[in-house]
Amino acid sequence: MQTFSQSKKESLFIFFLKGLLITGFFILITRLIDLQIIEGTYYRSLTEGNRIRRIEIDSPRGKILARGGEVLVGNRDIKKMIVFDDKTGFQKVIFPDEKNQDLIVTEWIREYHLKDDFAHLSGFLNEVKAEELNRVKAECPEKGPLKLGALVGRGGLEEKYDCSLRGFSGEEFIEVDADGSIVRILGKREPKKGNDIKTSIDINLQKKVAEVLKESKFTQTKSGALVITDGNGNVLALYSFPSFDPNVFEQGNPEKISSILNEETQPMINRVISGRFLPGSIYKPIVAISALEEKIIDENYTFDDRGVITINTLYGNFTYKNWYFSQYGKTEGKIGLVRAIARSTDTFFYKLGEIIGVEKLNEWSHKFGLNQETGIDLPAEIVGTVPSPIWKLREKGEKWFLGNTYHLAIGQGDIALTPIGIHSAIAAIASDGKYCQPKVVSSIEQSNGQLAIFQCKNLNVSKENIKVVKQGMIAACSSGGTGFPFFDFKQKFGIDVACKTGTAETGTIKNPHSWFTAFAPPDNPKIILTLLVANGGEGSKIAGPIAREIFNYWFENNSQ
Repeated sequence: MQTFSQSKKESLFIFFLKGLLITGFFILITRLIDLQIIEGTYYRSLTEGNRIRRIEIDSPRGKILARGGEVLVGNRDIKKMIVFDDKTGFQKVIFPDEKNQDLIVTEWIREYHLKDDFAHLSGFLNEVKAEELNRVKAECPEKGPLKLGALVGRGGLEEKYDCSLRGFSGEEFIEVDADGSIVRILGKREPKKGNDIKTSIDINLQKKVAEVLKESKFTQTKSGALVITDGNGNVLALYSFPSFDPNVFEQGNPEKISSILNEETQPMINRVISGRFLPGSIYKPIVAISALEEKIIDENYTFDDRGVITINTLYGNFTYKNWYFSQYGKTEGKIGLVRAIARSTDTFFYKLGEIIGVEKLNEWSHKFGLNQETGIDLPAEIVGTVPSPIWKLREKGEKWFLGNTYHLAIGQGDIALTPIGIHSAIAAIASDGKYCQPKVVSSIEQSNGQLAIFQCKNLNVSKENIKVVKQGMIAACSSGGTGFPFFDFKQKFGIDVACKTGTAETGTIKNPHSWFTAFAPPDNPKIILTLLVANGGEGSKIAGPIAREIFNYWFENNSQ
């Protein structure tokens, strides 16, 4: 028989068990409510994620076309099979067999058809950098953030027009089972191709330019730049050498990419827009325009060349010689402006610089855009340098002397210009005072008015003064001038060529920079060319024959 105390203990124990059981049920019900109601959406999404794969499909970039519609840069389609796995979810594997169409997507590889002949114009593609990830380009926010593995343009038109060339990625939703096997295709959104861009490039001229410069014995071990435009600033051909093949970056060969990046000759630099060089005598037409426009001289002004100008100063006596006297010991005698341009007479331009003054030389250089960007639609353009007393004091801590003005007046000393800069200035003279911003792209597919506006502006230079300078440049490419490779051009083609040679002494390197700039016909130019062979030698002997070969090709293949 239980005692009262024993009965009481059993009752407490049963009560404890009941309480524990009730508490357990309460916790279980609470957790079920949490899982089903409060966190149900979250776990449902995890479940869906385990069995639904979102496959992003890259969009092809727009093509880059020549002015005749020829494809300069395009795409080659490749088939990729989607392979599912437990670790990464899925992979895209190049797979030519199309047995299962549901598992295959079409993507693309960029193809640069002209290879190194067009590299500095095209640019290349490369994966986004760490600092670019998840960033949205301000120019095209509708394209969304840059994602890991995405390709973006580097250099050239690929970079400048990246927003237009990039398309919109597509996507495909695939349901898989627990083993990763495909169950069904839930849906697909096709990628949208980027916009094509059309350039003003003449594809055959571009190929010819590259061929001539690569095969010339004068450029085999040299670097340099060439640009050709029409009278409205449209770029017909542009080539910087040495060059590189953009396809190497697309193929992803680390050794070849490293070789290009570490090459001592720096082939990736576009010397047309990103190189500064002493211009030498091709700067003299700007000096001549300055003197005529300031009414310091007129077309009847003459100067007696004696081969040397001597300056007596407190610091000593300094002599400045004409190239004709230095090389042959001869003088020009009494000459006018036309003859001085034709013969590139240094002493004439020394004196011209002295009577113009450095301030006016700077003012007119600025007017012709020589110490500012041209605004060409290619990235990485740099600004030329036209020195002044203020510049010299700031940069060198030295005063300006008359000798500095002499050097500036013949394109020597501290002046350093980009080939595109001096080309645009000469083109303004060729076009009777119309300065045109150089441009490569002429139209963009579905641009909706987004194509940048390139302008030509009137420099308000007297047509009569320009005519005098043109006469000097025509004489330079005629018998007795310095541009001897063109002496028989009119006889062969029936038109004059206006030109100017340049031989820029660098001071530290044995061979001077070799320049040649020319345009034809003089009154309404269809082709304007500027060529630099860095450290090549005399402009007439090195750059002149190359320019002549290109002019021959152009006028043999284009109606006048």
